[in-house]
Amino acid sequence: MSETMKKFTPRDKGIKLVSKPNDFDVFDDDPDVLRAVLSCGHITDPNSLTDCCKTQLDYGQTEFKCPVCEETWPYDEVRKLAKLTLEEQLSFEEKLGTNTVKNLFDFRVCPGCSTFVERLDVSNLCVECPVCTEKTGNSYEFCWNCLREWKGSQNRAERCGNVGCTIDKKLLKDCPMISLTYFENKVQCPNIRACTSCGVLIEHTNDGCNNMECPECDFEFCFICLNPGHDYDEDQPCKLAPRQIESESQQ
Repeated sequence: MSETMKKFTPRDKGIKLVSKPNDFDVFDDDPDVLRAVLSCGHITDPNSLTDCCKTQLDYGQTEFKCPVCEETWPYDEVRKLAKLTLEEQLSFEEKLGTNTVKNLFDFRVCPGCSTFVERLDVSNLCVECPVCTEKTGNSYEFCWNCLREWKGSQNRAERCGNVGCTIDKKLLKDCPMISLTYFENKVQCPNIRACTSCGVLIEHTNDGCNNMECPECDFEFCFICLNPGHDYDEDQPCKLAPRQIESESQQ
């Protein structure tokens, strides 16, 4: 819940106000309280809208969506109807910018120094932070999946040795190959891949192209070559990446 309790009054101009229950809070149904009608048609009060949008920013979103109908709200609408304070506006805009950069490029915040680090090899979860390495004089590596200092062999690219950082290797190893019927030459690839950004396992249902958007972190990658999402050129096809457990053989 937002720290500052905000409310609408009849003096609020340019906002459609009603006395209907809050669509985002089942307990907020006081008929004497004014609430706003969003552009998607759902009803909210400033505090619920603020908390809803803060949560979306914390999950890395770059736009605000109604949790009921998933229609997008413009930032100007959120700023006005959530009655964002100047401090909240600055916080929202900073997070929007940060999330946008993280989505456009393969960046994570280093757990050692909190600076942004770019991952150059999208198939490897072991990433070196140049800032920490420079400061300590020793190579500092962290896991792209669990965002903790890397433990275990650097040759193991699909997970680190930290407790809780696991990927079901049996599924990745034994899952069947499928032919992507979206393409004329029916490109083959394993039907299960681990998201190259967060490690979540994703199954390709053979319905669609080579690109898959992770339902957990929204990162889009190619199911064939495991590089960031791109258009597949049948004249110059991308190279099929091996199953994501084969780095084990290098140990």
